[in-house]
Amino acid sequence: MSAHPLDRPVWNMLGGRQASLSVASGGAVRIDPGYGPFAAARDTGEEAQAALATLLSGPDDQIWLVENREWPVPPGTRVVKKAALVQMVAASPAPVRADDEPAVLLGDGDVAQMSELALATQPGPWSTNTQSYGAYYGIRRDGRLAAMAGERMRPAPGFSEVSGVCTWPDYRGQGMAATLIRRVMAGFTARGETPFLHSYAANEGAIRLYQSLGFEIRGEMMAMVLERA
Repeated sequence: MSAHPLDRPVWNMLGGRQASLSVASGGAVRIDPGYGPFAAARDTGEEAQAALATLLSGPDDQIWLVENREWPVPPGTRVVKKAALVQMVAASPAPVRADDEPAVLLGDGDVAQMSELALATQPGPWSTNTQSYGAYYGIRRDGRLAAMAGERMRPAPGFSEVSGVCTWPDYRGQGMAATLIRRVMAGFTARGETPFLHSYAANEGAIRLYQSLGFEIRGEMMAMVLERA
């Protein structure tokens, strides 16, 4: 039986639909650092693991692995962070509601506020071009970007990842995240794609929100952050 493309989302995105963003080294690949730190090795063999280590450009560089099991630590690297994730899929995503607050499509003029929000709230790794993965939507209050959500990984035809979901603390509890996720998923549905996402396994509040929007837990994943030893 062939593996499901969501089992290894980073490897599949960079070897498929988003290969144009990849930087390859033998049996390993990482995404253009402008888009983030994600990387993957072809397998756990010595050659691929050595190639994975070579993707680190220097002592201040890091790569993030997202796999369906704990990955071996390549020689010459060390683990900076390890976190249990759940991967969730919305086979029947909640549609946009008539009473949803208007969400605006964000563009080049919003990048500074998007970066400020993402770096302050840490929804996941964020770099200079992360907003260029695809459509990002936001809600503004008093001229300020209060919340946003967008898309990231496309590991196979028919699947797109909801990502970058974040809200400034003083605007939380007002339903903005749910509104924005519904809007992002509507774009996926229009393209004939199924939404998926990753959440830290310990974030019970976020998981409950995602479940209310049609997501179900598909399986457990592991995130590992590596740097040179």
